[in-house]
Formats: sequence, structure tokens, C-alpha cells
Amino acid sequence: MGRTRKHTRRRPRPNPHGVLVVHAGSFGFVRTAEGEYFIPESKMAGAFDGDLVEVAPLPARGASDGGHADRPAARVLRVIDRAHDTVVGRYEVAEPFGVVVPEDHNIPYDIFTMRADSPDIPDRALVRVRMTAYPSRHEAACGVIEEVLGMADEATVSVESIIARAKLETVFSEGALAQADAAVLDEVGALAAGYRDIRDRMVFTIDPADARDFDDALSLEPAEDFRKHGAVWRLGVHIADVSHYVEWNSSLDLDARRRATSVYLVDRVIPMLPEQLSNGLCSLNPGETRRCMTCDVYLDEDWRPVGYDLYPALMRSCARLTYDQVLDALQGAPLGASGTLDGLKGCATGDGIDDAIMQRVESLSDFAQARIAYRQAAGGLDFEFPEARVILDGSGKPCGVDLRVKNQATSLVEEAMILANAVVAAHLHERDFPALYRVHEKPSPDSLAALLPVLSEFSWFDRISPERFVAGDAHAVQQVLSESQGRLEVDLVQALVLRAMKRACYKPECEGHYGLASAAYAHFTSPIRRYPDLVVHRMLRAQLTRRPQRFEQEVAALPWIAEHSSDMERVAEKAARKSQELKLAEYMARFIGQGFTAVVSGVAAYGMYVKLDNTAEGLVAARHLGGEYFALDSAGCMLVGQDSGRVFRLGQRVDVVLEAADARAGRLDFRLA
Repeated sequence: MGRTRKHTRRRPRPNPHGVLVVHAGSFGFVRTAEGEYFIPESKMAGAFDGDLVEVAPLPARGASDGGHADRPAARVLRVIDRAHDTVVGRYEVAEPFGVVVPEDHNIPYDIFTMRADSPDIPDRALVRVRMTAYPSRHEAACGVIEEVLGMADEATVSVESIIARAKLETVFSEGALAQADAAVLDEVGALAAGYRDIRDRMVFTIDPADARDFDDALSLEPAEDFRKHGAVWRLGVHIADVSHYVEWNSSLDLDARRRATSVYLVDRVIPMLPEQLSNGLCSLNPGETRRCMTCDVYLDEDWRPVGYDLYPALMRSCARLTYDQVLDALQGAPLGASGTLDGLKGCATGDGIDDAIMQRVESLSDFAQARIAYRQAAGGLDFEFPEARVILDGSGKPCGVDLRVKNQATSLVEEAMILANAVVAAHLHERDFPALYRVHEKPSPDSLAALLPVLSEFSWFDRISPERFVAGDAHAVQQVLSESQGRLEVDLVQALVLRAMKRACYKPECEGHYGLASAAYAHFTSPIRRYPDLVVHRMLRAQLTRRPQRFEQEVAALPWIAEHSSDMERVAEKAARKSQELKLAEYMARFIGQGFTAVVSGVAAYGMYVKLDNTAEGLVAARHLGGEYFALDSAGCMLVGQDSGRVFRLGQRVDVVLEAADARAGRLDFRLA
């Protein structure tokens, strides 16, 4: 009897899934678990940039479509999840239609609306359109106009488009505004409720010169009442008592909860709380009595904590200092050399306040340097990248770039805040009390192992254990950063290690902060502008006094609050970054044709990204790299010339010429010099 073939039904292999990233409104890429696929423009099937899509690999010959032979080509089968339900664009009248041309150049589809539905919208207006139909083989993209943002040529309209795309709330509810207007300080009520009166202490704020909301203040004095525990100093970190004014589930709270954070755009701030609170009653303005939550940390002669005290208080700031003032003073200039000290009349100390504050500033600087050293010894990581802020003139036009770098003045404040955040987090965690924690997980071994081929090229890496590095041993990672300092490869190494790090987020569980080498960490010091800080204040108040009504309701909401706050933090950061990029591109337009020295900040199959010293970033397209084909070496983070072997690598310095600047898209194009 002959053999019979046994037929088994095979389950079809699922197609790869991933997020579509469109480049320059034409081709795109989809990174999947099976690898990265090149998507030709003709194969996007109506998908938008950012959509979650299902793809099907194309035959090998399809890889040549678009010239990306270094990775397989695929087509979009279907869109699983849309990233855009609204689109911002320029309105063009084309009777009987109104056509919306997306401001986002990575959305290559015009959106049709019926002119009769909105006949009063002028040509070239900037609008937000809600999608009613997405493009397909048989249908154009269609939508309905939701909002007119302004005229496309107005100076502020580009930022308005960012606000609209990010769906940021700019108007507070009537209930929230009414509650903000009705809020009062009530000093008598505060003292009766157990607030301590610390208005005789020399407390002062240190902030950027353009700051308008002051949510943290500092004090430092001898620890006369804590000597028996070995304390020499009492460091006071005084934080605006926002939780007194913003009660759970109030109109103010609901507005703040949705926003989750203030958004700092290039030309404005979108606050989390109404200005009556953020810049008024909650702001620790000089010479004015304010409610605060105080964290007193007692320090020994080596600046190590030996105890702490947490309590609500009434305080009065003696002076408002700027970072520039403090830095100048630490470098030998008189404290008021960069400006006048504000609010001195409100300080009970009287004459000689400049000298008194100066002594404290100098001691606080010593404290900061000691705390940095302790954290590094514990395995803390420190990345130092300049932060650019575009300076605008009175008409909203960019006129310069201010580079902010970490210095003695900023470190002084930062270290005090880090210590207070850690103290509050440990206090709540040790008492098993509900809270929101700032969590930074250890990087994955796979992410760190991917760096070994590059790091192994440097001779100093022989002094570092690869096993410890891949395992995420903080001291090994720290050693890599330290060894690269002062070398040509420092930018490359810092960029690679930073990219391997996981993003910090909020969680109801205390899981530690890897980058700060802290077993317990929370955000406590900025409740005016961050909702998680406000939650931590409420939890701390509940632990110190009594649990308020609906406390269990708020505790039950902590997982959602943590996730939402983490998401909104990313949205706010992206919007802030994009607004700076738009104005930076507008500023750079005056330098077209000029040469610059830049650092390679990214490599891709279609070219390389370069960053100037002023942080302006743009693309050197593959066609501008020379007459040969450059292949992408993802493992080595470099482009390699097929004929010459010429290499362009992440962190490498190159000379470039600015070719074009698109202010509306925030895009810069360079060529090699």
C-alpha cells in the first residue's frame, strides 16, 4: 500500500505591524518586530505619518523603488489605528470645495471640504479640519472645518498650529476661573489649622530672569535645634501650597488633571492653572505672605542628611534672584550686579541682606557640589546638553538664540530640589502611603549590547567590563561617560548612551530612579506646573494630617493619573521642541549660503542629520554626500561610501553649508562644504 500524504492545515503567518514614519511627505519606513521596511510613496494606501499599520513585504525588485536597496520594501495593507483625527492646514478656495493643505509636510494628502459648509473662511486661512474620510484608491480625504486659527502668514500662526495639532487646552472652564477668583490666602485660618509661621526666616527664590511663576524657594541656616543629631545646617525647600487651593475633583482640579502640565512654547506659556493662582496667589513672590509646604533637611558638616521635617507653613520671600545674578555673585561680582533684588522690604532681616544672602548662596553652592559627588559615587548619571531658547522681538520675529547650560547657579537649585523630592518620596514609601513616583528603569541589556560594536573601537573601553556595562551596572555606564570626556568621540558616546536609556515616567509603585541612583523618587517641587507634584502634595498632606473626603477615590485614580501625566509630558515636550524648531528655522533663514561646523546627530538611509552649536538641526540628503552610494550601517551608527569607504558617523564633526530653511515646517537642509 502506497504512502498517503498527510495534509495539515497551516495557520497563515501574520503580517508585520508597526508605526509608519513618513519622510518629506513621500516615502516612509515601518519598524516592526521582523525588522524595518521601506514604504514607497505609491504603497502607503492612504496611511498618515504616525499611523499603526499592517504591511506586506514586496518582491525583491520592489526594494529598488525609491533607491533604498539596503532594506526590504513593503506596502501598507491596512491602517490599524489612526494617529490623526484632526489635521491643521492652509485653506485654499477651489469652488465648490475648500481644500486644506496640511501644515505637516509628512501628510501628503490634501483634504477636501464643502465650501458651502463654511463659506466665510478666507483663502490662505490656517484651519483645523476633522477627518470624515481618509484617502483610498477610490476616495479623496475629506473633512469638516472645526476651527480657524488665523491667517497663514501671521507671525504667531505657526505656533497656533502646533497648539491645535497637539490638542492643547488654552481656555479654562468657567468653574475653574470662578474658583481661582474666589481663592484667598486666609493667614488666620492657616495658623489655626496648624501651619507654622516661618516668615522670619531668610527665604529667597532663584529662577530664570523671564520666570513668572515661582513655585520653589530656598533657605539655609545653622541647625541650632538639631545639633544633638550631628546636624550643622538646616536646608529649607519651600514649595507653593497648591493643594490647599486645588481640591480633588473641583473644577480647578479637573482642568489641571486634563492638562497635566504647563507647556512652555517659544512665544508663550500655556499654564496648568489659571494665572490668578500660577502667577498670583500660589507664586512665591518677594515680600508677600504665601502658604507653602516645607521640607527642612538637616545636614551634617559634609552635607549628608541626618534628619528632616515636613510641614505646611506661612512664608515670605525676602528676594527674587535670577540665575545670572547668582552665577555672577559666585564668580566674584556683587550680588545685585545683574539686576536689582526684588522685594527686600518684606524681609524682617533688615539691612545687610545682600551680604546675608550671599553667604547662603556660597554655602548652597558648596552643598550642591558635595551632593553631585555623592550621587556620582552612588552611580548617578549626568548628561550635559545645551538647551536653546529662541529670543523673539516685540513682533514675534526671532532675533537671536540663548544657549542655557548647566552651571553653578542652576546646580545649586537643582540639587536642593532633587534632595527634597527624594526625602518626600522616601517618607511616603516607608509609611506605605499611596503616592505617585517618578520612575526611571534600568536600560535593557539588548539596548546596551547594541552599543558594544561602536564602543569597542575606542582603546579606553578596554578598561571597562563589557559584562557589567551590558548588565546596566550604573558605575560601568558612568565610567563610559567619564572616559569619553575631553575626547573627539564625546558627543557620539553621550548620544549613544542617552538613546539606550529608558524614558522616565510616573507610576503609583516605588520602583526607583536609575539615572539619579535613588531608591525612592517623586516629583514634589513644581505643583504649579506639574499635576503629579500636586498629587504628591495631597498625599503628603493626608499623611501628615488627616485623610480628606473622597481620598480613596483619588487613590483609585492614581494608575490612570500616572499614565495620563506621562503621556501629556511627552505631548508638551514635543510641542515645546517643535515651536523652538519653527522659530529657529525662521532665524536661520538669514544665513542661507553660509558655512557652519556641525555634529552628525543622526544617520538614515536617505542621508544624515547634523546639529549646529546653536542646536539648529537639519538634513544633509544622501544626494549631497557625493556621487557614490552610501549604505547605512545601523549597528555602527554610520553611513559608509560604497566606493571610497568614506564614513559619516554619529558624533562626527563635519563642515556644512545651509542650503534652505523652511520656517513653516521647521526644516533645514544642508550640504557638505
